[in-house]
Amino acid sequence: MASKLIGCSVCNQRQITKPSVVWCSECNEGLCEDCREHHSLSNATKNHETVPIAKYIKLPAEVLQVAQFCQIHNEKYELFCRKHDCPCCKKCVETHNKCKDLRNIKSSEAFLEIEVADNIKRMRINREENLASIGEKRKAIKIEVQNFRTKINERLDNLQNDIMKEIKTVEERESKKIRQLLNTLIQKEKEIFKYQGHFENTKQYASEYQSFLALKQIEKYIANEDDFLQSIVKEEHANKIDITCSVDTSLQKFIASMKNFGDVLVNSSPCNITIQKRKLQQAQIIVTHPTRNFDSITLRLKQTIHTSLTNIRGCTFLPDGKMVFSCFNRKEVEVFMPNGSQEFALTNIGRLFDVKKIEIDSPNTGVAFNDGKLIYSARGNGLKMINLCDESIANLTTTEMSNLAYVSKFDDKLFYKNNDNYRVTCCDFHGNTLWTFSDSSVLRFPLGIPVDNDGNVYVVGFLSNKTVKPIDNSYRRMTDWMNNQRWITTERTINF
Repeated sequence: MASKLIGCSVCNQRQITKPSVVWCSECNEGLCEDCREHHSLSNATKNHETVPIAKYIKLPAEVLQVAQFCQIHNEKYELFCRKHDCPCCKKCVETHNKCKDLRNIKSSEAFLEIEVADNIKRMRINREENLASIGEKRKAIKIEVQNFRTKINERLDNLQNDIMKEIKTVEERESKKIRQLLNTLIQKEKEIFKYQGHFENTKQYASEYQSFLALKQIEKYIANEDDFLQSIVKEEHANKIDITCSVDTSLQKFIASMKNFGDVLVNSSPCNITIQKRKLQQAQIIVTHPTRNFDSITLRLKQTIHTSLTNIRGCTFLPDGKMVFSCFNRKEVEVFMPNGSQEFALTNIGRLFDVKKIEIDSPNTGVAFNDGKLIYSARGNGLKMINLCDESIANLTTTEMSNLAYVSKFDDKLFYKNNDNYRVTCCDFHGNTLWTFSDSSVLRFPLGIPVDNDGNVYVVGFLSNKTVKPIDNSYRRMTDWMNNQRWITTERTINF
């Protein structure tokens, strides 16, 4: 935080001490009330914007410590080079004359819109909505589990009631049989006791002849009752009756196999929020570079790289000027120095189609990089995008791609080609087709699809007399760019 006592810079030079009331960032000095009035009327400074000193001293220290004047030319910074990520004064432009992205700090709208705040707000709202949806989903799952549990309980209650009714029926039936036999036995027992009483009286009071005849009758009766008892045992009427219940094996298996009520799964789908970035068009470009005329694009041989590679399918340039080539036949990648000498090679890494390659679940060919994600052709599965942070994969388009499909990116557009129907297609990141170029008379079996800084698309017409075909950024015209170059032999790939 700046000191709360900032004196007037103009008055200090006159050996007068006065407190500042405003701060001029253009002059980089504080002004008292009198000097502020003169400052606002002077032709040189009347357009300068000032801020109250009370607000200025509240700025963070890291902001106040930012140098505003060029240490080399002692002039105020007015430009910013995005390529070198550094501020520039007007004289610094001479050393940045080849930079394509010099922006006016003063008039740039890019510094007025902090879209990251909106992005954070959208992300916060998205996470809050996700949090609320998880809570609602938990309630819905709870109700679903309870309903299913109720159905299980009702079914088990019905089965229990059925088995208890059957047990009661069986008990009543078997009990009735036992009671009937029991009543018969009780009756028989009474009769035997009666005969025993008669025998004792006859033996005591009757004659021997009478006693003999009575005994014979008793023996006959006892013999009949003995036969009755033997028949009961023989016919198993005296068997012990026991009731058991065997639980259904499906229920036993259900209990044994039921380890949990269900599995709780977490499904993760790609975030549907588009993070907005500062648009490059928002800033004022001071040093303008005129767009090249499409008809004026020419080809000039600058360097020939001699390699032993055959069937080169991919090539690219590294930031330090090195060149990388992929060899489809030898399954390797070779890196060359800017002077054309080989630096090193990566061998035994599989049959390579393009330089940028990542192992995924589906067959793939061309690949492009965008903001931490790889866009690649998944052949029959269309265009896909893999997030290198969490390795999640999203579908961009389900349009079937050819086996030799290259992919390129420019701004918010994707370009891919189909060598089966000789088409070059442009789509957005949602898979919506923006335009399609198809003319077999000038472009057959396209290979490679780089895009220059002006949005012109370049393809190799492998079967079109081996020429490189640029498509202008209006996507209406195509020309033979290398048709008359004798030093071109078998082009299969191209890079810009």
